[in-house]
Amino acid sequence: MPLQNVFFPEYPSRASLLFLPHGVRVLAAWLLGWRAIFALLPGVFVVFAFLGGTDVFLPSRLLAIVIAVTTVPAVFYLCKWAGWDLFPSPDRKPCWSCVMGVGVVTSFLVSALTNMAFGSARVEYVAFLIGDISGLFFLMLGLYYTLRLVDSRG
Repeated sequence: MPLQNVFFPEYPSRASLLFLPHGVRVLAAWLLGWRAIFALLPGVFVVFAFLGGTDVFLPSRLLAIVIAVTTVPAVFYLCKWAGWDLFPSPDRKPCWSCVMGVGVVTSFLVSALTNMAFGSARVEYVAFLIGDISGLFFLMLGLYYTLRLVDSRG
């Protein structure tokens, strides 16, 4: 956020325009399935508590926490139910563009649902959307190049 405030000082939203945790949510849901809910819940709760203090127990905040940890796994399972199983499997290569696609779709869903829970303005929706998609993109890009580097050294 401090770097964001340097480049966009007039931006009214408090949302991050590079939200890497969305990428973590997507990768966790892809790798862990429904267990990602329990893996992500403590961290999401701590962040909400750190940023909002005791307001973390407000119904809108609790709803936002539930949205944050359940939406991505739910979309992966909806895809599987529709016959498009994206979960990792030893007998096929991962479809990274498919994982990115699910991440973008869930970004729209999470942004819309979170802003409905908070009753936020449209500018907040756009900020969440930009932050989620850019965070997912740059996390996946970093992961891609890191894995290439590890693979070339091995």
